[in-house]
Amino acid sequence: AVQVVESGGGSVQAGGSLRLSCTVATITFDDADMAWYRQAPGHECELISMLKVDGMPWYADSVKGRFTLSEDNSKITMYLQMNNLKPEDTAVYYCAVAEYPLEPAPVQCPTQKNYWGPGTQVTVSS
Repeated sequence: AVQVVESGGGSVQAGGSLRLSCTVATITFDDADMAWYRQAPGHECELISMLKVDGMPWYADSVKGRFTLSEDNSKITMYLQMNNLKPEDTAVYYCAVAEYPLEPAPVQCPTQKNYWGPGTQVTVSS
């Protein structure tokens, strides 16, 4: 099975930055689409960024211009650079690697499909 682990969460003040990492085992990002989701308390799961094997990065409007995807040369670690963080960015952030088409709007994350990490908490204070 594909193993997925996120890291890099933490607490910052509004306007600050964090970089999340998503590291995978038994697969590389050349082999599968991947995505970042987040879920805040009382809110549905939100797809915020996606990178398909054959495409350019995609960002939700809520993070566009502030968050940036990148990957290391080994193709097993993907980064989500988050700048100008806002209190509404507070959530548990999940990395998902696709075995099936990535779900655009799951109610709850993680879902039963695809491979998910355990999540990492990001807290932004005003």
